[in-house]
Amino acid sequence: MAHRHLLQIEGLHPQQIEAMLDLAESYVLLNRSGKTQRDLLRGRTLINLFFEDSTRTRTSFELAGKRLGADVINMSVSTSSVNKGETLLDTAATLNAMMCDLLVVRHDQSGAPNLLAQKVDAAVINAGDGTHEHPTQALLDALTIRRRKGRLEGLIVAICGDVLHSRVARSNIHLLSAMGAIVRVVAPPTLIPAEAARLGVAVFHDMAKGLAGADVVMMLRVQRERMNGGLVPSAREYFHFFGLDFDKLAHAKKDAIVMHPGPMNRGVEIDSAVADDPVRSVIKEQVEMGVAVRMAVLDILARENRRNV
Repeated sequence: MAHRHLLQIEGLHPQQIEAMLDLAESYVLLNRSGKTQRDLLRGRTLINLFFEDSTRTRTSFELAGKRLGADVINMSVSTSSVNKGETLLDTAATLNAMMCDLLVVRHDQSGAPNLLAQKVDAAVINAGDGTHEHPTQALLDALTIRRRKGRLEGLIVAICGDVLHSRVARSNIHLLSAMGAIVRVVAPPTLIPAEAARLGVAVFHDMAKGLAGADVVMMLRVQRERMNGGLVPSAREYFHFFGLDFDKLAHAKKDAIVMHPGPMNRGVEIDSAVADDPVRSVIKEQVEMGVAVRMAVLDILARENRRNV
């Protein structure tokens, strides 16, 4: 990869993305076989430092690290010195003293993982920072799409919902655009970021038009915790116009797949019948791909940092 850290998708070359997806593909097969590579990261320490609550991402990184043989430590910010007023730079100094090798960081402020990457000796992986990026989520989404559709190039991908607050949307836009997909964003005007046009995506405010002919429908969680109020009138009205049900999905291609990064607000951004559909929904598959992708990322960064020591 020629990178010490994985902080964002923006700026990665298609060949680098392809290499990570190919390696992750091999880990999918390994995981399904029931085998592990516990010697690959033996003697290495992985610290999960999550300043925001997470179930899927933290557990996925923990499982990925353990399957590769790393010593995994989950730092609870709610009971740590950070919660007592310690600065991020003080935390970096503490982590350096611990001599960890891999640091997975989720933070509610955009740029926090980047700051830590400048101050720690470990390889830093951004597990989501503010509204900036969530690179491993985009990678697992891309792997899920590629496995179902056989390619990324030329596919029409509609990203629907709270695009304004979504780091998942930003990482996916960068990755899918780099790999030659046609990206649309579909949301009410209040949930579309001002820079959407600069990102090279087509903007729609109507689900029927936005989903027309789409190969992939990627729903986003309505992030109530990041909203200052007034962006959507009510959950019921939001679902009526922008929640995915089978009537709206009918505008996409007949073999279009449905995705969601989780956790889902059922009945707000997606109907349960669509989310649980065994043919169209790949939401459970996304979770499985998450472990394989994070194994691949840990593998690559551990090797890259071993060369740089």
